[in-house]
Amino acid sequence: MLDRKHWRAVGAFAVLVAWSCAPADSVPGGEQAAAPPQVASSVDGVVVAAQPLAAEAGAQMLRSGGNAADAAVAAAFAVSVVEPSMNSIGGRTQVLLRLPDGTFAGIDATTQAPSTYDPETAPQASYGYPTVGVPGAVAGLTKLLSERGTKSLEEVMKPAITLAEEGFRLLPGEAARHGAGVDQLAEFEGSRAHYLTPGGEARTAGDLFVQADLATTLRAIAQGGADAFYRGPIAERIVADMEAHGGAVTARSLADYRALDAPVVRGSYRGYDLVGTDIPASGAVTIGILHMLENFDMSALDHDSWAGLVGAAVAKAFSERAEARGSGSGDLAFMTDKGWAADMAAELEVPGAVARAAAGYSPNGGVRLAAADWDDAGWGPAHGHTTHLSAADGAGMYVALTQTIGPNLGSKVATPGLGFLYAATLGGYLGYMEPGERARSSISPLMVVRDGEPVLVLGAAGGARIISAVVQAVLRVVDQGMSLPDALAAARVHPIDGGIAMETSPGIGWPPEVVAEVESWGMEVQEVERDGAFGRIHGIWVNGETGEKVGVADPDWEGAAIVPGGEGDSGR
Repeated sequence: MLDRKHWRAVGAFAVLVAWSCAPADSVPGGEQAAAPPQVASSVDGVVVAAQPLAAEAGAQMLRSGGNAADAAVAAAFAVSVVEPSMNSIGGRTQVLLRLPDGTFAGIDATTQAPSTYDPETAPQASYGYPTVGVPGAVAGLTKLLSERGTKSLEEVMKPAITLAEEGFRLLPGEAARHGAGVDQLAEFEGSRAHYLTPGGEARTAGDLFVQADLATTLRAIAQGGADAFYRGPIAERIVADMEAHGGAVTARSLADYRALDAPVVRGSYRGYDLVGTDIPASGAVTIGILHMLENFDMSALDHDSWAGLVGAAVAKAFSERAEARGSGSGDLAFMTDKGWAADMAAELEVPGAVARAAAGYSPNGGVRLAAADWDDAGWGPAHGHTTHLSAADGAGMYVALTQTIGPNLGSKVATPGLGFLYAATLGGYLGYMEPGERARSSISPLMVVRDGEPVLVLGAAGGARIISAVVQAVLRVVDQGMSLPDALAAARVHPIDGGIAMETSPGIGWPPEVVAEVESWGMEVQEVERDGAFGRIHGIWVNGETGEKVGVADPDWEGAAIVPGGEGDSGR
């Protein structure tokens, strides 16, 4: 694997190739732009997304007078075009937003099992038509725009439509993910026609990817709103395809789908307020882990102790989550209770880490993390999928938006002529789901707030590693005083059954002596070179003194942070 220095150089070149070949009206003034940065700042706002063209789509909205909601919706539709292996208008969306008046709100647009779904007789599959549930993304994005935005749906969707219609150059990562799924895509008529070449091969990096069918679908949504998708001609084609191939989605389940107000969950960490979204998202889990770790002096720990303790806390929370799920409880609010967190902290069993932590806790002699199914069917696979974007404007609105279709390329199914993949939701992918139930996940948009003002706007991609990535970003900034770029570049850990996975990427991972110390406790260590394997955060840090919004794209991905332009901007 390339070290971080070389990876960044290759990534910058790839982004430059894609950017220079983008449609002219996706670049301000129709001119060729320089490769966009992964860190950019402005008092007027910023958009951070996993693909530069999506970030630019959002920045266009800010540039033309729109707010952060306009920017987030534009970026979300655009990223579904340019990063289709990770998300889609056939997928699910979770939104956390902070309004200019200081209030917080959330949107739950998670995929859902139809009311007629029978989990006892439904096929159990990891991909294909049996895994397709009712999509939520279109309902969620249109709800966000209608309730919080200022622009028309046609205006915010124009960049996405242009990118689909005129095409864009595939970045290396996206091309590789298409290649990884080529055999499964080839099984389905719509997927084969849309995502593979006439010869049945995956496109390669730098190839122009034109999506005429998707452009037509997006244009229908722009003109007809969510009704066009859930109750109009698009819905008719979806239902006909599902009926022909044994899918569970029905006309009634589409027509009845609604994006909901997501429950907002709160906590605190060392004087900072924490705000997230609750079930079916995992804000309570993320907050619960931080509450546990607040019982320790995280800033005083050696590197090995820090890694072990973080891994143990995440493992403990996952075990508690799995137990609650197994008991049939739909409530995780108990995980935000600080009394519960203190009890959990007292039970952590990490030799070395606990002994060197704050007084009042001591190791109980164990060296094995609590057993749990890290890829538990109720929460999805541990890594490798989903996209996240963050947006801010100059008036005090902030949006953290996570969008996914599940595993790489989702269900692998696209209806002929519509041009988008459906999320994997039902059957073997997310396990047992009741009729009408919404898919639970590790999605965890989070804002860290002080004196009512956001300091960090976070969220991540990467399955279960979303939670551990967000937790570690908060710890690095709050306890260790790191800048957000440094926090996102720092080595991470994630629990595995019996131990922890530790990033050992050359030059920036945990050094061998730290890994050896953790292993000396008798704990299993899985060494992993990062390459996107520990979650990918695209977030914002806010300078409370100047009002500057600093957008930071995870250095392990091909994303970008883009500001609206103007005097005082940096990083362009």
